[in-house]
Amino acid sequence: MASNSVSTVKASELSESVDERLIALCRVGDRSAQQTLYTLCQPLVARVATKIAGIQDAADVTQNVFIQVFEKLDTFEGKSRFETWLYRLTVNAALQHVRKASRRKLQSLVEEPMSRIPADDESQSHRELLDCALQRLSPDLRVIFVLKEVESKSYDEIASIANIPSGTVGSRLTRARQELRRHLIDLGWEP
Repeated sequence: MASNSVSTVKASELSESVDERLIALCRVGDRSAQQTLYTLCQPLVARVATKIAGIQDAADVTQNVFIQVFEKLDTFEGKSRFETWLYRLTVNAALQHVRKASRRKLQSLVEEPMSRIPADDESQSHRELLDCALQRLSPDLRVIFVLKEVESKSYDEIASIANIPSGTVGSRLTRARQELRRHLIDLGWEP
């Protein structure tokens, strides 16, 4: 069983904690090493998955990410930090999940039109309101916003994770902030 100090490793310390030896042991199927890697990385993956895919789908996305991590660990060449590689896997898995869910939702709307739109709960906390507004952003904008504002990544790190030019990060972040503000106002927030 892992100690508390292992499970509370911060994202900034992740690359230092996940060393070449741990990765090598995971690659050859060492279950203890795989458990250690999971314990170190799970909080970060779950946090990013929650912010991009939503709390209801975060566990599924997290599980899919770790399946990919152990299947694709041989593709990690060490040219970038392990943390960057893990973020990229997580973001891609979350976006894929959101896109599939959107297609399913659209299909169900076509098959069964909504009888009514549920009313907003006026007693929502500010955090719930923000999460709701965040979920209304397009997946691409949500990723940029979460990586910058929640995960405190630099523009260059975000560009690497999202596989876009650094200049695009700034323009998408500006658009994400504008849309988020509009969604918050639509949800009843008063600036």
